[in-house]
Amino acid sequence: MQVIHFSFECYPVAKAGGLGDVVGALPKYQQKMGIDSWVVMPRFHNDWILKHSVEVVHKGQTLLGNESLYFEIHLVTDAELGFPLYLVHVPGLLDRPGVYVDPISGFGYWDEFNRFVAFQLSALNWLKSFAEYPDIFHCHDHHTGLIPFLMTSTFEYEALINIPTILTIHNGEYHGNYDMGKTFYLPEIKPGQIGYLDWGGRFNSLSAGIRKAWKVTTVSQSYLHELQESANGLEYLLRNESGKSVGIVNGIDEDFWNPAKDQLINHNYNAHKVKKGKQANKEDLCQFFNLDPEKPMFAFIGRLVKEKGADILPDLISWFLSERQDASFVVLGTGDPWLHDRLKSMNSQFTGYFDTSIQYNEALSHKIYAGADFMIMPSRVEPCGLNQMYSMKYGTVPIVRSVGGLKDTVIDFEEPGGYGVRFDNFNLDEALAALNRAMKFYEDKTAFEKNRRKIMKLDFSWERSAQTYIDIYRTIT
Repeated sequence: MQVIHFSFECYPVAKAGGLGDVVGALPKYQQKMGIDSWVVMPRFHNDWILKHSVEVVHKGQTLLGNESLYFEIHLVTDAELGFPLYLVHVPGLLDRPGVYVDPISGFGYWDEFNRFVAFQLSALNWLKSFAEYPDIFHCHDHHTGLIPFLMTSTFEYEALINIPTILTIHNGEYHGNYDMGKTFYLPEIKPGQIGYLDWGGRFNSLSAGIRKAWKVTTVSQSYLHELQESANGLEYLLRNESGKSVGIVNGIDEDFWNPAKDQLINHNYNAHKVKKGKQANKEDLCQFFNLDPEKPMFAFIGRLVKEKGADILPDLISWFLSERQDASFVVLGTGDPWLHDRLKSMNSQFTGYFDTSIQYNEALSHKIYAGADFMIMPSRVEPCGLNQMYSMKYGTVPIVRSVGGLKDTVIDFEEPGGYGVRFDNFNLDEALAALNRAMKFYEDKTAFEKNRRKIMKLDFSWERSAQTYIDIYRTIT
């Protein structure tokens, strides 16, 4: 079986969030299971791509509206990714340093629609030239959501109409929503098909993909149900398409996220040596942030945005430290500028108890997972969540809100078989109560150390999730 994954992100090539992690891992594990799984993504002008060699395997032209669009397909030839990686090179549109945002201005690219469409058109033009077509097209998020529509509803790609398609929704907040005039940029649409692009009078890439894909998946079962109740306007559609939809929890790449062999941390350890290993990494981390290694450490890693619940952090941490000074806090991430300023001001206010690093830093995140005692995830929305799984792999107890994939992967320690800390509603009182319950858990040293060993042994590997995807592929081929 041959599967083509279409995505705008793929770790380590280019990543803006969890989508990149998933597309960088799922094809690798499918390859291990005997599936010929490729990734097709844009050729950005970034450091990773510039450092690797490519072979030009195809050159072609198509139309973007009434303008000729030249493109090339490049195969990366010198990277050990575990799967073939093909880059779509469209000069002037895709060859930029940022995935979605211009790193110089800090704003999203003004012509993002043209970029998304140029990528999809170029990829399909290349694939329709194959003598033998792949078995499955697997599309990821709205950036590739037009592919199922283009294959079934335009004359240009009619040759691909019988290839089964899957659309995975990693984040249903973003739809690829534009003015209906954007249809001008697509190839000639078959009679009676333009309505599939229209949702509420707007051009909606995600809704078109949901309606036209053979199967729709989300990245957790709870998130699928949540989208049917709240999906930024697509609730009715997702309920209507529930018969072809399924939630599959993501996995983590244990070749990369593994404290026993992680090259980004100073002291490797496993479940049997978790106490000693965690303490050694914690001491290094506290030295870096000027904190006390004898105190329990709470951490937050991620985007500093409302979606992640990061706006609650300043008040949550301030209230906690105003009531008690027997813990420390670390925040790593970037996001809303006002949050940057608020957190930076707390550095001097709570010196010795709090520190923040306003940046994206993969190496430092590994050190925090290895050294922290608790990981705070107060998300408003969390389709799957990977940080809680990374944390547990490193023996760090997650404190999560009961939403999406967090609800599916974390059981509260006070429930039968539990191992994490959960709270239900997004408010300061419940979040503060969760921190205080975590402190009580920490104080029971014997139970806490036993729980650390337990969570490190939980199975969040990609083998299970990859097999589920393969089983779905087989139902439609």
